[in-house]
Amino acid sequence: MTGTLFGIGVGPGDPELITLKAHRILQTVPVIAWPAPLEGESMARTIASPHITQTPIEIAIRMPLEPTQFPDRSVYDIAADEIGKHLEAGRDVAALCEGDPFFYGSFMYLFGRVAPEYNVVIVPGISSLMAAAAALKSPLASRNDLLTVVPAPLDEETLTEAIQRAESVAIIKVGRHLGKVRRVLDTLSLTNNAQFVAHATMELQSVSPLSEINEDRAPYFSLILVHKRGEAWR
Repeated sequence: MTGTLFGIGVGPGDPELITLKAHRILQTVPVIAWPAPLEGESMARTIASPHITQTPIEIAIRMPLEPTQFPDRSVYDIAADEIGKHLEAGRDVAALCEGDPFFYGSFMYLFGRVAPEYNVVIVPGISSLMAAAAALKSPLASRNDLLTVVPAPLDEETLTEAIQRAESVAIIKVGRHLGKVRRVLDTLSLTNNAQFVAHATMELQSVSPLSEINEDRAPYFSLILVHKRGEAWR
């Protein structure tokens, strides 16, 4: 029998926020794969580390993170081939993903390559949106609110149109696009309704009104939540 590939969502950063199912798999799986930059540590591997008590075979999926090069699809071709060899030998593999595997998660690129030939099981994880709302103690949406997730790399016109259509907006992938996002929210008179969250659930977590942030760049792990009523329960 061939092995199973588990797409493990390890959550937004706090190791205690992984699921019981993810914990069980991490304690027993013989092979673990994890994404990482070309140099340095893997955030997903760091989150999962307290739960890995055996000595598994490890596959580092190292890739460039520059916007012009990411995602480098050839990296996933190589990783899928290596993972496939373990699956063919009957060994299960856990592929780690920050947040949730299918919510803008890098695991989707492995899934597309591996799923046609092998069994794949998705283990959902807590996304950064849920973590940010909890950090702010502010519900994302209520009743019939339209909640829209908007990637900050979009151009200003598209950002503006998307934000205008929704009562509640989560702006993700802020990073170097912070200045652009602020301009859009200023134009829509929504800056005072915007909350900035960086490193949600991590030791470096910070939350503040966007109006108090003066920089034009933000950390990679940051997002902005906006509710047009100010609070979802109003």
